[in-house]
Amino acid sequence: MPKVAGLGHVGLFVKDMPKMIDFYTNFLGLTLTDRGPDDRIVFLSAHPETEHHEIALAKSPDRHTDPQQLSFICNSLSDLKGFWENIKANNLKVNHVTNHVNAFGCYFQDPEQNNVEVYWHTGRDYPQPCGLPLDLDMSEEELLAMNAAVPDKEPVASN
Repeated sequence: MPKVAGLGHVGLFVKDMPKMIDFYTNFLGLTLTDRGPDDRIVFLSAHPETEHHEIALAKSPDRHTDPQQLSFICNSLSDLKGFWENIKANNLKVNHVTNHVNAFGCYFQDPEQNNVEVYWHTGRDYPQPCGLPLDLDMSEEELLAMNAAVPDKEPVASN
């Protein structure tokens, strides 16, 4: 049976294209790889050398969709903590910050209230769902020690 190899890209309808381009390029660090006439559509990628676009933003004031979630992997705990500081400094609405044990995640909203997650894989295998409290104001050492202290959990059997 065929299966997909991974997520290719996500498309979002947006109202304020300049504001959204600024957020996804300057705040999240994506690269603008292409754009249509009058910025009716723009393409962004975290890996432009291998993937032309992972997000397509299409300007459409009447077709704006209900907020969804976009999740972005951070390469390090330091990067995740850096995003946490930027989220607070930019007064972005935080939905929640969670320790999944296998990942630390910060869920917040972009300028048009789409749900965005930035997360870092901890390197620990752990059954999901799991959502423990997480304080990203703690030092990296404290966060890693806290996560290591979470006892192993038996996976939930699936039928």
